Amino acid sequence: QVQLVESGGGLVQDGGSLRLSCAASGRSFSSYAMGWFRQTPGKEREFVAAVSRSDGIYYDGIHYADSVKGRFTISRDNAKNTVYLQMNSLKPEDTAVYYCASSSFGRITTVEAYIYWGQGTQVTVSS
Repeated sequence: QVQLVESGGGLVQDGGSLRLSCAASGRSFSSYAMGWFRQTPGKEREFVAAVSRSDGIYYDGIHYADSVKGRFTISRDNAKNTVYLQMNSLKPEDTAVYYCASSSFGRITTVEAYIYWGQGTQVTVSS
């Protein structure tokens, strides 16, 4: 069982920056791929970014949705059991609830690959 807790969301102006954090409990954090997804009311949860597991067993790289490439950066700190999402040049269309999730198999750019999910953190970008 893995528990995930997101933090760092908030209200920011168009063009601003935020850094989201996701702290994971449990062991073997490095054996999970970690992803960030977002969701707005009435829409399906969409992929934002993902970083491969880093335990030396299998490496699947880092992936971004086209809509955030060049603006968002995902990173992980296995010593702290934490994954981050640095979000720069934020736009109003980035407004959503952001979720982190962990995956042990599957295509890490898809919702279906993820087993454990955090409770989400709201990001609001004002114009």
